[in-house]
Amino acid sequence: MEPVRISKLLAHQGLCSRREADEYIARGWVYVDGQRVTELGSKALPTQKLTLSREAQHTQQQRVTLLLHKPVGYVSGQAEHGYLPAVTLISAQTQYERANDHTNTNTNIAPRFSPAQLKGLAPAGRLDIDSTGLLVLTQDGRIAKLLIGEDSPIEKEYLVRVEGQLSEEGLARLNFGLSLDGVPLKRAQVRWQNQDQLRFILHEGKKRQIRRMCELVGLKVTGLKRVRIGNVRLGDLPLGQWRYLGAHEHF
Repeated sequence: MEPVRISKLLAHQGLCSRREADEYIARGWVYVDGQRVTELGSKALPTQKLTLSREAQHTQQQRVTLLLHKPVGYVSGQAEHGYLPAVTLISAQTQYERANDHTNTNTNIAPRFSPAQLKGLAPAGRLDIDSTGLLVLTQDGRIAKLLIGEDSPIEKEYLVRVEGQLSEEGLARLNFGLSLDGVPLKRAQVRWQNQDQLRFILHEGKKRQIRRMCELVGLKVTGLKRVRIGNVRLGDLPLGQWRYLGAHEHF
């Protein structure tokens, strides 16, 4: 058995992201079999026990995860082609005031926004500029890895308005049998929601995947909304507003 970089092992075990692992190692917040590690690039055997210090765990607890109902016209990540990133919508004025059901306090008062929470806040997954719905923004590398890691098990659910005729064979191919860029897609769950809207449940998130899937079976997408990521639903969150991920909520 060959030694592996500790940062990679920490990320694989879901304790933190690789970037966070390097930060924690540099601060002396990582232990291997009870021994402090401070040298970047250090390695350990996969069978050795890795733990984080209380300081690292406290740092993670202070990191926030936000749920935004992204409107059309905003990009998920950095600004591009003159379009603003979704994070510019995060402010005290756009915090959803009726988020009481998602709080974990006895007073049912939602936490208040601080501009300091914008530091390191990044989207965990894409939502195209012409799509709307649930977008996760987080400072927590563990959540980012869970949602967008290569082997992520998390489902994403979408309501997709379409134009065109879809045969039974075409519907079957949407569920399984299509390829994009020469790579077969994972099995999906696709069914009619109503006469002009399909419900998609995917286990992957290739660029513009649903729109390209629909094109392959002769459909044109006229509207796309993400309504669920794992166990977390968009619910009644208004367009352009956001709330904190509740302490009791898990993807």
